[in-house]
Amino acid sequence: MRVTHHPILGEQSPARTVEITVDGRKVTAREGETIAAALLAAGIRVNRITRKQGTPRGLFCAIGQCTDCVMVVNGVPNVRTCVTPVADGMTVETQKGGGPAPLKSGGSR
Repeated sequence: MRVTHHPILGEQSPARTVEITVDGRKVTAREGETIAAALLAAGIRVNRITRKQGTPRGLFCAIGQCTDCVMVVNGVPNVRTCVTPVADGMTVETQKGGGPAPLKSGGSR
């Protein structure tokens, strides 16, 4: 769900849409919005699973400080989705624990 009319900001301006893949699911996003905003609009609330207790975590501070929203983006773990804009063709995965080891140059782990 998106806010298309805000009582102070007014009507949402038109924007180009892009498509990202989230855990294998295609999600349409507005160009320029953050990954977290696109996920919320698509009804996706879990960004990562904690390492010790395996509990789900999602958007909390929304300003890039708490790291509860980190996900694996295009193979890179620990990306703060609340401050990272979407890009067409981006692949986003729920992060489990610390995420996969970062890719070495050449694409191997």
